Amino acid sequence: MFEIGDKVVYPIHGAGIIVDVEIKEVLGEHREYYILQMPINDMKVMIPVGNMKEVGVREIMDQEEMDEVMEVLRNDPPSNMPKNWNRRYRFNMERIKSGDLKEIARVIKNLELLDAQKSLSTGERKLLNNAKQILVSEMVLVYDKSVEEVTTGILDAILD
Repeated sequence: MFEIGDKVVYPIHGAGIIVDVEIKEVLGEHREYYILQMPINDMKVMIPVGNMKEVGVREIMDQEEMDEVMEVLRNDPPSNMPKNWNRRYRFNMERIKSGDLKEIARVIKNLELLDAQKSLSTGERKLLNNAKQILVSEMVLVYDKSVEEVTTGILDAILD
């Protein structure tokens, strides 16, 4: 069970801080929800308290674990991705859905490098932005830096 003030990750949406617990009526049923404040776009997300494990909510990484993710961005060689954009999209989407931040970092690195060579399709650009949001939101909380500082750090790690 989490408490107000805990920093958690909601897969596919990213990391945030539990700011409240509210009881809401949905479809005639009263349920308890965590209110998660996301650092990006000042967004709030409601997560049913009883579904935390099923949806894969976890505590944020510690700094040492996040440093390993940064190493992936800096030093991992680009992955062999399918040439066809549709297959590549599905390949990268599966990696994001895994919830593994190192895999998400690899998606970001590969798509950023591909974008530097040729412009990404609209779908791949949206996928890249979603992956960045997931990674940036957790890094902001782990490193206690601004969204801009973290975003710049990610791009510097990839492109240096």
